[in-house]
Amino acid sequence: MGLKGLLFSIVLINLSLLGLCGYPRKPVDVPFWKNYEPSWASHHIKYLNGGSTADLVLDRSSGAGFQSKKSYLFGHFSMKLRLVGGDSAGVVTAFYLSSNNAEHDEIDFEFLGNRTGQPYILQTNVFTGGKGDREQRIYLWFDPTKGYHSYSVLWNTFQIVIFVDDVPIRAFKNSKDLGVKFPFNQPMKIYSSLWDADDWATRGGLEKTDWSNAPFTASYTSFHVDGCEAATPQEVQVCNTKGMRWWDQKAFQDLDALQYRRLRWVRQKYTIYNYCTDRKRYPTLPPECTKDRDI
Repeated sequence: MGLKGLLFSIVLINLSLLGLCGYPRKPVDVPFWKNYEPSWASHHIKYLNGGSTADLVLDRSSGAGFQSKKSYLFGHFSMKLRLVGGDSAGVVTAFYLSSNNAEHDEIDFEFLGNRTGQPYILQTNVFTGGKGDREQRIYLWFDPTKGYHSYSVLWNTFQIVIFVDDVPIRAFKNSKDLGVKFPFNQPMKIYSSLWDADDWATRGGLEKTDWSNAPFTASYTSFHVDGCEAATPQEVQVCNTKGMRWWDQKAFQDLDALQYRRLRWVRQKYTIYNYCTDRKRYPTLPPECTKDRDI
């Protein structure tokens, strides 16, 4: 990140501690089993350090995945990842929130592997009422295979903010007043997976997975969940009560000036695709893009 980036991060941390800007509460490091359980191919998940770290393993036979034990409506969700190193072309590591119905809501991180020496691509997307097609792609400003980095989602009735190491890389505002659906009544579980997607993941599927490099391993730690549990209609109603949780307070209803500066930094230096600026695909600007201040 460099000296300027480091100094900027120190300023943000101090302001956050003073309650002067809307950065989420510091995540609490907890072991895998507190909030999560395997969802498929449990034999391809390895637990280390008493479950404080979980490694997902992909080989020719299978990848693996896990999910939260409970469903949530709003909150702050994060984990730290170290992505597959070396030649990871065709391999996708995913971390996302999703509801389970036809007109589902979903908030995605997808890390798209690449050939050795080429940077990872982080793709984010937001589905509302079953509609997605809101992809944004960025390069990261560090090597995500060399150590653990934090990836998190802040979700309330006002906005969804996606963070990388406390840097906001995307904000999706509640634009119901513009006719855009927003996730507000469908509880979501948190999922993560490691899988082979060489039909599309790297250069549109031109680069295939090199299985001579298998097994591929993505490592996870710090399984933080701070959300409103919602398994029944009554709990959904409780979670929809504004002002009762820290993430509903004024500081978290919009990005502050420092966060907007950081988001512009990401847009100017690291963004390689933004659906909001794709006029060939969207001749008419999607209405939420103006409200998101992402053009």
